[in-house]
Amino acid sequence: MTTDNMKLSTKQVEDVVVQVSGEDVLNLVRVLKDKKNVSEFKLAESIKQEVNATRNMLYRLYDFNLVSFTRKKDKKKGWYIYYWTFDIKRVKYLISVLKKKKLEKLKERLGREKSSTFYACEDKCIRLDFDQAVNFEFKCPECGKLIDVEKNEEIMAELKKEIGEIEKELKQENKV
Repeated sequence: MTTDNMKLSTKQVEDVVVQVSGEDVLNLVRVLKDKKNVSEFKLAESIKQEVNATRNMLYRLYDFNLVSFTRKKDKKKGWYIYYWTFDIKRVKYLISVLKKKKLEKLKERLGREKSSTFYACEDKCIRLDFDQAVNFEFKCPECGKLIDVEKNEEIMAELKKEIGEIEKELKQENKV
């Protein structure tokens, strides 16, 4: 299934919106989602926000091409009014982009886990690398207990599992 044919759930759309534009934008997207060319003034009224706050949200969505606009000049007042449309196709693309970024970060983290030794107290208050552990004289800065080498095999196994799942999802999305 290619990303273009993928049917998106409301949750998927909202997850992407929150990741790229913030949670405060959700109400705006809910109002705009299945409509076309909605005036920014009507949007502001619908979400009970000032026009400037609504514009700020629209610009954050626009930064990721999640909305498009047309503008028309108000004949009475002489200023431009912007009419906005939500682009659901862009969400599909961003899902893939965000997965790739997450995959990259997970691989970097796995590399750090493999190449470093970490230290923690028995309560797992805080996790320190060797230099930090030396600076704190191998005592936990939170509880004061001695810290020891932390076994990170479980962390690495979990990272490998998550990396495998994302790689599998990306392969499925790219199949024609």
